[in-house]
Amino acid sequence: MTIQTVTDAIRYVGVDDNTLALFENQYPVQPMGVSYNSYVILDEKIAVMDSVDARAAEEWLSNVARVLEGRSPDYLVVTHMEPDHSGSLMRLAQKYPEMKIVGNAKTFTMIQQFFGTGALSEDRMLEIGERDTLSLGLHRLRFLLAPMVHWPEVMAAYEEEEKILFSADAFGRFGSLERTARAPWAPQARRYYYNIVGKYGAQVQALLKKISALEIETICPLHGPMLTEDLGEYLRLYDLWSQWKPEKPEGILIAHASIHGNTAYASEALKSKLKGKGAQVTMCDLTATDLSYAVTSAFYCGKLVLACSTYDGGLFPPMKAFWDHLQTKRFRNRRIGLMENGSWAPAAARLMRVELEKMKELRLCETDVSLRGALNQTSEAQMDALVAELCAE
Repeated sequence: MTIQTVTDAIRYVGVDDNTLALFENQYPVQPMGVSYNSYVILDEKIAVMDSVDARAAEEWLSNVARVLEGRSPDYLVVTHMEPDHSGSLMRLAQKYPEMKIVGNAKTFTMIQQFFGTGALSEDRMLEIGERDTLSLGLHRLRFLLAPMVHWPEVMAAYEEEEKILFSADAFGRFGSLERTARAPWAPQARRYYYNIVGKYGAQVQALLKKISALEIETICPLHGPMLTEDLGEYLRLYDLWSQWKPEKPEGILIAHASIHGNTAYASEALKSKLKGKGAQVTMCDLTATDLSYAVTSAFYCGKLVLACSTYDGGLFPPMKAFWDHLQTKRFRNRRIGLMENGSWAPAAARLMRVELEKMKELRLCETDVSLRGALNQTSEAQMDALVAELCAE
């Protein structure tokens, strides 16, 4: 990735990774890739803002050296210790032995866990806390702890002179800068948020409250593009997402998991009936759609229909995986309809209803559609009743 000028004194020295297939070994990021972002603040003292994944160490070290032009950095600020950001930390620390590492108490605990108890001498560790500052000369960093957004050691750093928020993983998105420079921010930021950060909405709300008093002109996340325009919209979406509120309250997602096609066919019939009533409907085949996209669609819409074949007396595994992930991310604030299928013992709706009733802030439709293979007069009537419930709000 080409070095970029953020401001006269700040450079982007991050690296694109266009070969990674699965982010965190589970989320597909091809063909878009991903970026590992790092920045250098050039002043009387020099601060490098985060390192990168070990996969990208050589290119990153070269970028940093080019920007330094023979100088040595005074600080490496570590806002997040996940290996895609800390993987090259010790490479820079070894190259510049006088450089101090800036982090909070939990940062240094993790450094010892990852790299060994003797990785850094105590005199190289500069521990900071909430609202502590670090002066570089004209520029000054103010630190805001952001635990569980989405790891316990996470913190943000606000540069007061140029009004830049170094936001760690907050406001990040999938996509290398080279390949997605002109792509809209929200689609992949939404998928990144709900799958990686989404469980920790309360903690994101706490961070949003802290930064609400700041005048921010640029947001520099650890993944994806630097944000300089429409910041109000990005903040609005993060506020919405972190309260588990739908972006499309009237939108209905039908997520189906079909073994032999009958449940999928019934889902299409339900879609047709809903659209006939003017509803906005999206379909998701859980046997063919990656889980991360399915989860994102569920959070995007205000209403969700779960249509599942019964399998060995339980849920068909693609549906179970989908629902388990929604539960992990504390899915809430939605209207839910259920449809089951089972030629000899339909049970999926009953099993899903038991789990749904345990969860907070979900409104279940009273009518369940129960199929025994294909649609029949009884299931058609149930489907009409479910449509009426979903369209009543």
